[in-house]
Amino acid sequence: MRGKNGVSDPLTTSGTEGLPPTPQAVVRSLTGAAIFLTATINAGDADLAAVRSFCADLPALLRAVGFRDIEGDLSCVMGVGSEAWDRLFGPPRPKELHPFREIRAGARHAVSTPGDLLFHIRARRMDLCFELATQIMARLAGAVSPVDEVHGFRYFDDRDLIGFVDGTENPTDQTAIEAALIGEEDAAFAGGSYVIVQKYLHDVAGWNALSSESQERIIGRTKLSDIELDDAVKPTSAHNALTTIVENGREIKILRDNMPFGSAARGEFGTYFIGYARSPRTVEQMLTNMFVGRPPGNYDRLLDFSRALTGNLFFVPSATFLEHFGDDHAPSAATPAEAPAPKRGGSLGIGSLKGEPS
Repeated sequence: MRGKNGVSDPLTTSGTEGLPPTPQAVVRSLTGAAIFLTATINAGDADLAAVRSFCADLPALLRAVGFRDIEGDLSCVMGVGSEAWDRLFGPPRPKELHPFREIRAGARHAVSTPGDLLFHIRARRMDLCFELATQIMARLAGAVSPVDEVHGFRYFDDRDLIGFVDGTENPTDQTAIEAALIGEEDAAFAGGSYVIVQKYLHDVAGWNALSSESQERIIGRTKLSDIELDDAVKPTSAHNALTTIVENGREIKILRDNMPFGSAARGEFGTYFIGYARSPRTVEQMLTNMFVGRPPGNYDRLLDFSRALTGNLFFVPSATFLEHFGDDHAPSAATPAEAPAPKRGGSLGIGSLKGEPS
């Protein structure tokens, strides 16, 4: 379908006429390296125009870098924050897009931090990730300000830095698509996804002072063999118990691609949580269960050893949407953007540090 001035409307145009919009590379096989890059958009109209123009240019940039090693499995997912969406695109807006909701419960705090854009870059090799991140920042130089950059790596047999396998219960194939990608419930944004990210640092010394049995009861799985504990012995406060969300008798999944990161010299050992879902409510409920508890007070004891440093919610539009956007799609001054979705009582925050059932 054509929009004003003969320009294709990204809300109604498919990658090929008659076909549904093409998603970004949300559902991917695990890779050995990743960069998580968060930035804010600067205040000027020229800055917004530069970002809009970049949306359509990103696929070509990705192809150019990825062609240097076609077996490197390079991909990039671009997400947009709630306030940035209004500035860049205006109405309509994804139905459930809103600012990240922080959670405070006792000493536990899921913080909300600045971030207009997220670039989730993945490849088998870190040099490909780094080159693409370099090209993205060069292309957006002057238009955005970097907020956070984390370089993630696979650790032995997909373990995190507290020693447990991460991602065992991640959905795959069609189940992953159904968990992560929007369908008819928000048809204007079909093929999109919501993503919540948080950067956690772990008190590894304190964690390692626990016995393996105590650690297993906190996580809900055996450490060596990665077998889920029987419900008869698993505490209701176990991490994988609190991050299991069931609605109408059906478990609601999300898609995680968490990565360890750290600095041996600074004694930093962390997990970068990233969870994709067709609705942010699933991840937000996980966070409430973890930080507040289910019931309140029965919180995730892993948070006694892990601290959230960042927290953001982004919408990941389809690749079709991004490729059809440019300067001529700037929001009209005569049609102000819709107000962000109102905050619900309480707050909210992450998803899960682990790849446990969701």
